[in-house]
Amino acid sequence: MSDKRVYSDNPRVLAVQTLAKIKNGAYSNLQLNQVIKQHKLGEADTRLLTTLVYGVIQHRLTFEYWLEPFVGSKKINSWVRELLYTAIFQMEYLDKIPQHAIFNESIEVAKILGHVGTGKFVTAILHNISRKGLRSVADIGDDIQRLSIEASLPVWLVEELIKQNGDERARQIIATINDAPKQSIRVNTILATDQDVVTALESENFTVTASSIAAHAFVVSGGHVASSKAYHDGWLTLQDESAMLPVESLHLMPEVKSILDAAAAPGGKTTQLAQYSASDAVITALDVHEHKIKLINNNAERLHVADKIHARVLDARKVPEQIDRKFDRILVDAPCSGFGLLRRKPEIRYDKTLEDVESLARLQTQILDSVSQNLAKNGIMVYSTCTILRQENDDVVTKFLKVHPNFELIPTETTYKLKSDHGEKALHVYPDDYQTDGFFVATLRKND
Repeated sequence: MSDKRVYSDNPRVLAVQTLAKIKNGAYSNLQLNQVIKQHKLGEADTRLLTTLVYGVIQHRLTFEYWLEPFVGSKKINSWVRELLYTAIFQMEYLDKIPQHAIFNESIEVAKILGHVGTGKFVTAILHNISRKGLRSVADIGDDIQRLSIEASLPVWLVEELIKQNGDERARQIIATINDAPKQSIRVNTILATDQDVVTALESENFTVTASSIAAHAFVVSGGHVASSKAYHDGWLTLQDESAMLPVESLHLMPEVKSILDAAAAPGGKTTQLAQYSASDAVITALDVHEHKIKLINNNAERLHVADKIHARVLDARKVPEQIDRKFDRILVDAPCSGFGLLRRKPEIRYDKTLEDVESLARLQTQILDSVSQNLAKNGIMVYSTCTILRQENDDVVTKFLKVHPNFELIPTETTYKLKSDHGEKALHVYPDDYQTDGFFVATLRKND
């Protein structure tokens, strides 16, 4: 970050400040939401800020490749580099902002966050780029390296996606990974009907389209839904369409009375469980962090389902030691690498390795082994992740079934019968399938 303490409502200044914080470890979606709430920005400025932040993160490796000939080994403050990336992003990916305006605004930001000398440096770099142009990614000879720079994905991830899906299918997935994420909501049917929510949002000038993927779900555009009255009143919650599928596949019939959500924070699926289950059902929600238990409870209170949810701090691997009851249903929405969320959290591609994936797969297996001991006879356990890597998905389920012959994998059934004709029992949702987050859902039944 710049050493200067600057408060500004200029979206370009805010974009550079936000990008610097994300580069230092902040989550993009949380940091961006915080900035939007703190600053009184109009719709156009909010849209520009969001576009700049996500655009730079999504294309960081491309920008590094493009900028390198112009800076060489020069030591540049990280925020100045982010500023140059925002300028290149606007030049290459936005067609409504003329170059002179991009240059003038970027130089002004350099002066605001730095000093006159910083402004001169940024001026020199930008004019040099304008004169010489950016080198072509097509000049990279190695196919994998070229695809890595083109899509701004680490080489190891490109290699894994090709190995697991084949070259053509991997390229289809990769081609959509940097698309803008949709804003989707789940209606809280305990408080409102689908039509109530549509009417309320449209009265605030949102555009609302029914989901073809999940029940009681809508895609919303035209503003910040979390600022709407319907959100404030608990009529809806923000949730990706594919993230609603694990709960749909749990078969929450009226006779289901006890449900365990083994890795529940921040509570999106927990509140969905409460919404879809019987009025006298009880949901036990676990997380290992106290502050995340508060998130679960806050979500439950806003949506008026707190009476059905008992949230507590507990590592899911210790469930058999700490909980002696059996559950009719168990949801294991496992901690994972999150590579299905690259549109929403694009920064995660840069700080995770294949070793991290393998370590998470071991943790996931341990959680499944543990909580399965607390599933009642003929009970159903759903295992889900928001990643698209098989090490954390199919491989985990296969390992579990090998040591638990009393469990069987049954077809995952969602409300709209997604991919029911694909011949696979588990459900794989890739980002290019429905323009949603990538997700994996496996449904397991205990037979004794």
